Amino acid sequence: MRDALEARLGELGVNSADFSELMIRLLDRGVLCRDESKREAELYDRFLQVRELVEDYLAVLRIRLLHEPRFNLLRIFPPGAEVPGMPDADDEPGSGLRQRLNQQEVALILVLRAEYDKALREGLLDEQGQAMLSLEALNLSSRNLLGRSLPESLTERQTLLRRLRQLRLIRSPSDAELDNGEAWLTIRPGIISLVTDSVLSQLSRQDADHDSAQETP
Repeated sequence: MRDALEARLGELGVNSADFSELMIRLLDRGVLCRDESKREAELYDRFLQVRELVEDYLAVLRIRLLHEPRFNLLRIFPPGAEVPGMPDADDEPGSGLRQRLNQQEVALILVLRAEYDKALREGLLDEQGQAMLSLEALNLSSRNLLGRSLPESLTERQTLLRRLRQLRLIRSPSDAELDNGEAWLTIRPGIISLVTDSVLSQLSRQDADHDSAQETP
């Protein structure tokens, strides 16, 4: 099997070390976005060369691969995970590859997905499919949708946004700019890969129910 893999890689002009580097990076990070850095651009372009081999390799492990060519984005999911735009798998969910998100991170991702959907409906996405949002608006949206604000501690806020930046979900201001109430962040289209439309609809219903409860005398 190894000989066959190396032979196929040779036909595609990629050596085994480069293929190994691509797979290790993808399995380690769980996400690859071409416009993130020069390094990720190189790895993404390498993926395009050997896409079929990458898919076969991951299929053996029952890992699901989501490729969004519009945004030059790759994201992998463990067996059984719900993936937007892909049919449900029969496998039981695995845990080894799951992103271990804490409650704050999950809450913020939900809010960002709702804000991204709003920008999409209003035609406010840029040519790269990204949406701009001020931290003030993000904080307000978090209070309206989930009844909770962003962390008051600057250190906690930096850690939270840094985590989402690592997941390629946002481009956030520098740590120094976060203390500025007028700072802005960019929501990247990869947010769609982590929050399904069904979850977003449920969040919207909860928000509507919350508004109705407040209006009831």
